[in-house]
Amino acid sequence: MKLTVVGCSGSFPSADSACSSYLVEADGFRLLLDMGNGALGELQRHIGLYDLDAIFLSHLHADHCIDMCGYFVARYYRHEGGRCEALPVYAPEGAEQRLTTAYADTPSPTAMSEVFDFHTLKSAAFEIGPFSVRTEKVCHPVEAYAIRVEHGGRALTYSGDTGVCEALDELARGADLFLCEASFTHGKEDIPALHLNGREAGAQAARADVGRLVLTHIPPWTDGERNLADAREVYEGPAELAYAGAVYEV
Repeated sequence: MKLTVVGCSGSFPSADSACSSYLVEADGFRLLLDMGNGALGELQRHIGLYDLDAIFLSHLHADHCIDMCGYFVARYYRHEGGRCEALPVYAPEGAEQRLTTAYADTPSPTAMSEVFDFHTLKSAAFEIGPFSVRTEKVCHPVEAYAIRVEHGGRALTYSGDTGVCEALDELARGADLFLCEASFTHGKEDIPALHLNGREAGAQAARADVGRLVLTHIPPWTDGERNLADAREVYEGPAELAYAGAVYEV
């Protein structure tokens, strides 16, 4: 599998990165994990506008899904070649209504579903193209899911947004790469069931015995280097910060 970091900023875009969005590719299939603020523009640095095969939305906060509104425009109003076929979108319940409300002026109440084929996420195991995936509900104020993506005997786990969570431990178990949020700073913010800090992300990685930890979803006001140092205090494997444009072979 090839993983490309399209955007990795948390809460709102930074000067260096769009919000959460990660492209996973194998066997010519392209799966996008989240499409937050600014991600649609950055995505076009890596693939064509109409080259996606499926989208996974971890949850419906704007920094993970709002650029779907722009992507709706690109797919619905495409004149050259006609309107796009409906693209599979795996998202929590209510995604179609959430995006329709955010757009505010779709041509009809069902226009969003004319270009997006919405599938409601639950804690489950299923297939997306060549990928075997498993999703688990994690700890966040809205319904949110982490995902494990497997292909060719390799595994990638993406936390989405979550606080400390046993379900995430199991989903990350033995993963070759663990893409884990680290929004908070150890000793500064302490809000249960919202986000992880760097130390907690490192502890999750250690408990799950992952092969590599990549910290992501770090807001502009959080010191990423401090979070990385905190993670390395409790996780002995390779650990690094995500950055826009980074590419990993999993």
